[in-house]
Amino acid sequence: MATFFEGESHTFSEYLLVPGYSSAENIPANVSLRTPLVRYKRGEEPALSLNIPMVSAIMQAVSGPKLAVALAQEGGLSFIYGSQSADDEAAMVREVKSYKAGFVVSDSTLTPDMTLGQVMEMKERTGHSTMPVTDDGTSHGHLVGIVTSRDYRPSRDDRAKLVSEFMTPREKMIVAEDGTSLKTANDIIWDNKLNQLPIVDADNRLVALVFRKDYDSHKSRPDELLDQHKRYLVGAGINTRDYAERVPKLVDAGADVLCIDSSEGFSEWQKRTLAWIRENYGDSVRVGAGNVVDAEGFRFLADCGADFVKVGIGGGSICITREQKGIGRGQASALIDVCRARDEYYEETGVYVPVCSDGGIVYDYHMTLALAMGADFLMLGRYFARFDESPTRRVNVNGSYMKEYWGEGSARARNWQRYDLGGSKKGLSFVEGVDSYVPYAGPLKENVDNSLLKVRSTMCNCGALDLAEFRDKAKLTLVSATSLVEGGAHDVLLKDSSQQVNFRS
Repeated sequence: MATFFEGESHTFSEYLLVPGYSSAENIPANVSLRTPLVRYKRGEEPALSLNIPMVSAIMQAVSGPKLAVALAQEGGLSFIYGSQSADDEAAMVREVKSYKAGFVVSDSTLTPDMTLGQVMEMKERTGHSTMPVTDDGTSHGHLVGIVTSRDYRPSRDDRAKLVSEFMTPREKMIVAEDGTSLKTANDIIWDNKLNQLPIVDADNRLVALVFRKDYDSHKSRPDELLDQHKRYLVGAGINTRDYAERVPKLVDAGADVLCIDSSEGFSEWQKRTLAWIRENYGDSVRVGAGNVVDAEGFRFLADCGADFVKVGIGGGSICITREQKGIGRGQASALIDVCRARDEYYEETGVYVPVCSDGGIVYDYHMTLALAMGADFLMLGRYFARFDESPTRRVNVNGSYMKEYWGEGSARARNWQRYDLGGSKKGLSFVEGVDSYVPYAGPLKENVDNSLLKVRSTMCNCGALDLAEFRDKAKLTLVSATSLVEGGAHDVLLKDSSQQVNFRS
């Protein structure tokens, strides 16, 4: 007879935290969100830790090099998506590891024969008003000029006007040579009252741009996630098909940690993948595994040597695995079960295997609940897809700015390896994800700062100054449907800018 789990399968929205005693020390500024990323033994320090409990999902629509740098600057880590060739993924990893803070590779590059109309379209798509002009339109082509918002007037200029007619030409530009330090570049910017400084090599090829507005931000990043060589940490996704080819290339590119990207991790395929990595690299290559939704799945992957275990099946905003296959579990129930198993495993073996909660986060307070339930860190997809730094296009949908967002199980992603069950068949027999839009939310830093302020504030309400203390002190209660209504604004008429209100004395 089938095994039946007692009780219902719950989501984060069905829980609330009950406040505990908070002392005068419990203020957000005193809260540490540092958390282990990989397994470690009792009495030892983990080889890798995060300064904030956030990693980005292994998705085409989320984790590119630009977002990886932005998230590492805030203390988190991105996993570059694996649904591409091994060489292309390794190149993205290498781009992050070679990134020099303050030197920005252009993603809004023009050619002289483009039109003002095309400039306006690119500005709307990328949000950037400063656009270098190269001979071939690539980010490392020969520099021939630059366009800023001061070079044209959209209300008066003809949209057919060529870039070559209104750009600032190369001979009138101040540039710096490749190899210039960030300090020197900033001195040039301030001495010449510039907003940006192009960096070019000996052949006048564009290397990067340094912006005046970035100066202060590079002085105020205490949580930057750096390796021993002061390079940003970055992860990479792998699958259970081509790991023998992919892993060496990612390791050679400098990936700090890998993660098996799969919709369901309780399988021989993940065991084989982990065994191959351990046989060829020992413990020098760190690799997470998943996804699982119960204690049995966690223990299986922990025994196989996973450095962390991901929890969650079917809870992602673009995931329809539960609808298509009828497998999964409410994210809160799955997380509570797995975290309990992690603690038992630690008591039995002296080995702590961190748990990553993947999916089910809709609101910021869900992050806090997941951490209270035991998650060491969170993997987020939709959350990061909304930001400037995600690799998708910003589009206008019915008058609102949106970002494209699609699942790895969608027809668009064609990531059949993520859902592979072995055998000779290759390709998706049916989709397990959708193609969609998410509301555009602006830059990563501002949003992450705001979300984590809420997390820190709630931890203070519970009397905790770090995540371990938070897990120990957290008190959680299930809520009824009526409680959910009570928790929001109710029994009032909300103010609306379109309302007509007459005041009478």
